[in-house]
Order: sequence, then structure tokens, then C-alpha cells
Amino acid sequence: MTLQLDPRDVRILQILSTEGRISKSELAQRVNLSPSPCWERIKRLEKAGLIKGYRAEIDLSQLSANVVIFLMVELESHMAQSFKTFETAIQDYPDVTGCWAIGGGVDYLMQVNTRDINSYQRMIDEMLDAKIGMKRYFTYIVTKQVKSAPSSMVELLAAQMD
Repeated sequence: MTLQLDPRDVRILQILSTEGRISKSELAQRVNLSPSPCWERIKRLEKAGLIKGYRAEIDLSQLSANVVIFLMVELESHMAQSFKTFETAIQDYPDVTGCWAIGGGVDYLMQVNTRDINSYQRMIDEMLDAKIGMKRYFTYIVTKQVKSAPSSMVELLAAQMD
């Protein structure tokens, strides 16, 4: 069952996707609702899983040296259990900050945030020793962040509502 959204729900999502710290009263005012009905809508959107959480975007480079790495992984086997084993195991690696199953020539795209290249290599060695099914991996070190923005999908949804 799909949650039915109206234009106010979409506007709430738009605002929260870029201004997660906005006060409830300011949000209510901007979507032309009183605070209580606005709060009820937020709770409904959270309960439905559309709002998964609220976060601060932290610039780790301001605190200490760090490296962002994208890692593409191909598994040894393409049996359902192999994917499940890998996906379960990857949860235990705190430096892995994102992991997506993808189609194409590799099975997973992962984002790793770590202190330095040596830390990254220790993690890779640990993964290979753990025999979690990695056949091959490709490492791409981020040299400069060019863009970081919230998903534009909420904007596309808003355009469809007009």
C-alpha cells in the first residue's frame, strides 16, 4: 500500500530535505498549517518510512585528516546466499558509510570514510581474510568533493503535484 501524499506533505519533505533543523513552528508556518496538524503529518511521514532520520552534514576534514574512497566489489558467487552473507558482514565495518547493490559489471558500490590509506588497506585485508565472498575489488580515492546535495527526487515529486 502506497502512502498518498498531498502538496503540503510534499512541501514538508522539500523543506526538511534541505533544512532539517527548522523549528516545527517555522515549518508549520511555511506550509500554511498550525503546528499540531503539521506535527501529525511529520509523524505520519516518519512512520511510513519516508523520513528516515535527521542528520548534520559534518566536514571531517575540519577535525582531522581523512580519506573518502569509493569501492566497487564483485562477488565470487552470485547465489542468493552469497549476497546475503556479504550484506550481513558489511554491517560490521564502521568505515563503510554507504553500500549499494548495483547492476552491471560489479555487484556493489561502497563508500568508505577512513583516517588514511593504511587504515583502508587494513580493512580490505580484514574483509578478504573474513571470506565474505569478495572476488575482486576496485578502489577509487576521492581527491576533491565537487558536489554534495540532498536528493532532487523530492523536487521532481513536487513538480508532478503541480
